[in-house]
Parts: sequence; structure tokens; C-alpha cells
Amino acid sequence: MKKNKSSDSETKLLTDVELELMTILWRIGEGSVAQVIDELPEERDLAYTSVSTILRILEQKKILGTRKEGRGHMYIPILSKTDYETKTVRHVVNRVFEGTPITLIKRLLDTVAINDKELEEIKKLIAKTGKNK
Repeated sequence: MKKNKSSDSETKLLTDVELELMTILWRIGEGSVAQVIDELPEERDLAYTSVSTILRILEQKKILGTRKEGRGHMYIPILSKTDYETKTVRHVVNRVFEGTPITLIKRLLDTVAINDKELEEIKKLIAKTGKNK
């Protein structure tokens, strides 16, 4: 089994609510607590204090940075969405699929409907990856 560069402590994934708020910040680039709340779906009822607490936790984890603006703070992602996606895929391959990416790919193809256009794109990605090795 191939060991990746990151240690187990670095591969801790975001909680569902942390990921929900980070997805908003990745989409809008940066935002205040109020701006993040405004981006939540209408049916999602999170208190201002809850969102504020979660954003501060993400700042303590060095996933978000902040800058003072008026009386509040603007939260800015430090961890990029691409880097988090990479970390998550590595985690899933290593933990769930025992370090075997082909098993993940087989399960993905068995589980998710992929149309002809997407399949062609996958083939191009595989060909490109093979040429880069």
C-alpha cells in the first residue's frame, strides 16, 4: 500500500456543518457571518452565534483567515476547495478502499450514472495522465 505525504492528523475531514459553511465561502470568496447566513438555503435555520462559533473554529484550525472590517470580521478561505477535495479523496482511498484507487473507480462506475460525454472526458483525462508519467 502506497503511503501518502500527509499524516493522519492532517487528513481530518471537515464536519458536515463546517463543510456547508466552507462551501459557501469557497463560492463567494470571503464573507462576514451575516453574509454566510444569507447564503444558506432558506430552510436551513442556523443561529448567528452558531455560524460565528463554527467560523472561529475553522479559523483556529487554520482553514480560514480573517480580517477586521468595521465591528466584525471577514472570513477568507486559506484551504482551497481543490486542496480539500484532494485531501478527501486521499482519505477515502486510504481508509475506505485500503489504498487501492482502482476499487474506488470501479465502485464509482458501478454506483453513479455517467453519460457518454462524461465518459469521453474521463477517457481523455486517463490518456492525459498516462502521457504525463
